[in-house]
Amino acid sequence: MAILLQDAQEWYRDLMDTKSDPRVNDFFLLSSPLPTLGMCIFYAYFSKSLGPRLMAKRKPMELRSVLVVYNAIQTIFSAWIFYEYLMSGWWGHYSFKCQPVDYSNSPLAMRMVNICWWYYISKFTEFFDTLFFILRKKNEHVSTLHVIHHGCMPFSVWMGLKFAPGGHSTFFALLNSFVHIVMYFYYMIAAMGPKYQKFIWWKKYLTTFQMVQFVAIFTHQFQLLFRDCDYPKGFMVWIGLHGVMFLFLFSDFYKAKYLNAARRRRQAVKANGHVNGLHANGGHSKHSGEGDALLSNGSNKGACMPVIEDEYVKSNGHANDSYKDGFFKDGVLSTNDAILNPDSSSSSLHQRKVK
Repeated sequence: MAILLQDAQEWYRDLMDTKSDPRVNDFFLLSSPLPTLGMCIFYAYFSKSLGPRLMAKRKPMELRSVLVVYNAIQTIFSAWIFYEYLMSGWWGHYSFKCQPVDYSNSPLAMRMVNICWWYYISKFTEFFDTLFFILRKKNEHVSTLHVIHHGCMPFSVWMGLKFAPGGHSTFFALLNSFVHIVMYFYYMIAAMGPKYQKFIWWKKYLTTFQMVQFVAIFTHQFQLLFRDCDYPKGFMVWIGLHGVMFLFLFSDFYKAKYLNAARRRRQAVKANGHVNGLHANGGHSKHSGEGDALLSNGSNKGACMPVIEDEYVKSNGHANDSYKDGFFKDGVLSTNDAILNPDSSSSSLHQRKVK
C-alpha cells in the first residue's frame, strides 16, 4: 500500500511539475486542483442540502433589482471574454480545422492565457445563479442537471487552463461566451418585469440556440479524430463529450417539459376553447408568446442562469392575481434550460450553457 501511495504521489508531482504549462503556475488557484475541486464539491453540497436547510424557516428574498444588476454585469463580462477570445486568436489567427496550443511567451499567446484564466473565474461567478434560486426559495429549479452543469465546469476549465491554455478547444469557450451574452441579456430584461416582455419575444428560440451550441462544440472537437493535429487528444475528447452530454440532457428536458406542456395546452384549448385558469377579472390574459409553458404551474426547472420568469398558474389552477389587469406575477426564477420550458443551460434531471 505504501508503495502504491508513493507511486501515486510521484505521478501527481510529475503531472503538476512537468506536464502542466509553467506560464500559469503563479496564477490564482492554479497551483493545485484541490481548491477548485473543493469549491465544486461544496457548491453541490450547498445547492442540494445546506442552502435549502438554511432558508427553510426564512422568508424568500425579493431580489428583482439584484437580478437586474447581476445579469447586466454578467452580460458585459461575457461580452468582454468573447471579445478577448476573438482578439487572442480566433479573429484571423486561429484555424477552425486544427489549432495547436501556442506555448510561447509572445503577447498574443499570453493574451490567450489571460483570457482563459478569466473564463475559468467566470465559472465561479455563475454559482450566483444557484444562490439566487435558493435565496428566493425556488429550490425546485436547483435540479440535478443544474448542479451538474455548474458544478463540473470550473474543474473542467481548470484542467484545460493548467495544461493547454489556448488552441483548438478554446473554441468551446468562445462559443459559450457568446451564448452567455444572449442568455444573460435575456435574463436581465426578463427580471425587469412584465412590461418588458414584449422585447424578448425571441425567448422561445433560446433553448434551440443552446442546443445548436452543443452540436457546434462536439462537431468542432471531434473533427480531430479524422485529421492529424498537434493538439492533446485527451482534451479534445473531454470537451467534445461535454457537448454530447449536455445536448442529450437539454434535449431530454426540452422534450419532457416544453413539448409535453405545449401538448397539454393544445388539449386544454381544444377541450375548453381557452387555456383554463388564465382569465383575470373576467377578461382574457395577455400572453407573451407561444413558447411559454402555460400549464406548468410554475414548475419549470432551470438549467444554468437565473431569470424572473412568468408564473402563470398557481398550484390550485387559478389565475395568478398579482397583476389584476394583466397576465404576469412578480415572477419565478428560472434558467437556461428553463427556457426549455421555456424560460432558461439545468430539467428535473437536469437541470442550466457550455460552456
